[in-house]
Formats: sequence, C-alpha cells, structure tokens
Amino acid sequence: MGFLDRESPMPLGRLIDIGGYALHLHETGRGSPTVVLVAGGGDFSFDWSLVQPEAAKFTRVCSYDRAGQAWSDPGPYPRTMKQDAYELHLLLQAACVPPPYVLVGHSIGGLIVRLYATAHPESVAGMVLVDPTHENTKLGYQGRIVRVRELSHAGQVPSVQTIQSSPPRLEDASEWQRKFDALPDNIRQAKLYPSIRPPYTQLPEHVHALRLWALRPKPEYVSLDDYLPNELQAIYEERQVNTQTLGDLPLVVIASARQHEASHGVDTEEWKGLLAEKRIEKQDLAALSGRGKLILDPLSGHHIHLDNPEIVVGAIREIIEEVR
Repeated sequence: MGFLDRESPMPLGRLIDIGGYALHLHETGRGSPTVVLVAGGGDFSFDWSLVQPEAAKFTRVCSYDRAGQAWSDPGPYPRTMKQDAYELHLLLQAACVPPPYVLVGHSIGGLIVRLYATAHPESVAGMVLVDPTHENTKLGYQGRIVRVRELSHAGQVPSVQTIQSSPPRLEDASEWQRKFDALPDNIRQAKLYPSIRPPYTQLPEHVHALRLWALRPKPEYVSLDDYLPNELQAIYEERQVNTQTLGDLPLVVIASARQHEASHGVDTEEWKGLLAEKRIEKQDLAALSGRGKLILDPLSGHHIHLDNPEIVVGAIREIIEEVR
C-alpha cells in the first residue's frame, strides 16, 4: 500500500486490504439486499453521488474504486475485467458485506458485473445495467471505430493474479515524462489542468474537487497486454451457446435513447448505423435473463446516472422490491 500522497483528500469510505493492497469502499444505508455500484471506464466511486444517497434511503449501498483509481492502490497486472470482478469479490468478503447483492454496472462496469454473476451466481439477487457495453459493440478504440472483439489475438485471457504473483510495475518516471512531453499541447494542457465538463457538471460541487484530484496526471502502472478484445470475444462466444446467461435473474437494462451528435471523424451515415446497432444491442442485453426488462431513456446520454439519476434509482428500487 502507500499509493496515496499527502495531497490526497480524505477517502469517502474505508480502505480495505484485499491481500497486500487496498481498495476504497464507500458504504451508506442499511438493509438487504446490498446494492453494489460499479462505475464505467474512467469513472470513480463518487460519480454515483446522485444515485447512492437516494438508494441508501431504502437499502445498503456500496460504491468502490477499482485498483489504481482514486483512493485505491494499484493491483496486480495484467488488468482485465476478470481481474476486476475477482477483486470486487475479495473486497466484499474482506469488508464483511454479506450477500445477496444487487449489482449495478454502468458502461464497461456492466460487463464486470456480468462476469461477477457468472463466477458467483449464488451471491447475486438482481442486476441493473446502465447504458451497458455489449460484447459485440463497436467503439472508438486505439484511434478508430472498430468492433473490438475482432481484434482478439491468439492465447487465452490470463488467470487472475495476486499482488504476490504479479505485483504492479510503475512505468519508469523519465520514460513517462518523455511520453507526456510528446503529447500535443492541447492534450497535455487538458491533463495538467483538468476541468469539469458535462455531464459531470451535474455532480455536487464537493465532488468536482474530488474528480479534479482523481484525474491528476501520474505515471501509469504497466500492463503486460490489452486483453479487452479477447475478453469480449470470449463473452461473445459464450452467448452463441447460451443467450440467456443470467437465467431468470431479475434484470433491468436502462439505455440512452437521446439523439447524439456524430463523434469527430465519423460521417453521418456511419453514425446513424452505429446508433441503430447500439439500440439492438441493448435489447439483446435485456434478453440475458428470462426476467429481463429494457427501459429507454430519451432524456439521457451515456451517463444516465448523471443525466437522469431518478430513473436509475427507480430501477434499483424495482429490483429490490422484487427480490424482497
């Protein structure tokens, strides 16, 4: 441990040792089942600040930071979604948070909670997926729009690691500085002086300061390889055999139905095709369970829990009531 420096703000919750490194867990509310909030890529525990206090009025709620994010220590490498799901299990056990859980995953967090439910089905009572990433999706990835799973390479996704078997490796400081200095001026300035932009402007003022701190530039921890394409391909292949991988688990999928402007570098027709494909993907994710339900939200972009937190809290309440 020892990842935090003197300038780090006080954690919102507890730092829980999960085997030689600590993850940050923020718990509020009381009751069962416990809601576990899993953020999307690049987001943090406090980005649930519009959802967690409201859900905590009717049950226990936990948000957390994945290894290397905000207050959490760096974890073993390589970093994979499978590793993230494994560490979430260790965290809930070490923090004495008893099952059953209602897992709530945003974006790529939706894939992490699905992997968790596959590994620990007896612990999961229900699930809410917030504009989740589909295993067959096209994304802006490594500078271009691609179907990410098609970039998978030979070899299996590595097994989960411990801090003893594969400790994190910090990138050489001089090499990190060289790469940072080589960035275009606008990107380097954005990293040096991060700002709060929509949709994060909707977060409470005190969270803005936490977000600016968490986005501070720092040397990266080295991963052996990028296994996201392989993991998506493995999930895709499993779905070809079993489309209903969640059985009859209570499930709500909330999808953005707001019209989005085309991303930079994507022509209008390709963008329309991408949006149509994503709508089909969200319908497919609702079919993960025989009790799956799709909610389309015309008010929100990708961060539904920021644009329209009430609809996320309502879905959580619906699952809680069904489970109870």
